[in-house]
Amino acid sequence: MNSASNVKTYGIWLLLAAPGLWILGAFTLDRISYGQTLHLSGNWAVGLTALALAITPLRRLFHGSRWPMQLQRRRRAIGVASFAYAAFHTLVYLERKWGHGYILREAMRPELATGWAALLVFLLLAITSNDASVRRLGPGWKKLHRWIYPATGLVFAHWILTAAKPMTAWICAAMLGAVMLLRWHRHR
Repeated sequence: MNSASNVKTYGIWLLLAAPGLWILGAFTLDRISYGQTLHLSGNWAVGLTALALAITPLRRLFHGSRWPMQLQRRRRAIGVASFAYAAFHTLVYLERKWGHGYILREAMRPELATGWAALLVFLLLAITSNDASVRRLGPGWKKLHRWIYPATGLVFAHWILTAAKPMTAWICAAMLGAVMLLRWHRHR
């Protein structure tokens, strides 16, 4: 990897991390509340997951354009960043609930069980999102990473079940569903 490529890679990671750094700073300085921190970190996790899933349909829809190919080259970074925001979201939740005995009781409720299950799948996907895992798992890597689809369904279930006003979650789920239908239709 040459130095120009390194700068571009670091720039992408900085761009992906910037909102999280702002959220962390604002939360640490008490400029945003616990609820706002959960909301923002969750939105970034969902948004980046949706972007990663939409890349192939966008590439097909805008065939010949350069920008979808640029996204394609960075899909793994986008997916790992999505996991980082989900982990941040979870850590903020755990920090607030730690020591109160809430975590295990709440984890069994459907609105949180869906989030925990999705996080476990995302963790497995993030751990295997590297070239060594791609080589080691061979064709199984792609099969494993198809678990992103049920995990995303769990994320939307978590969002819908925990939201005070779930309409935004329903709209985003419908939009992503339409993109996935486009992906499936074009693939067939």
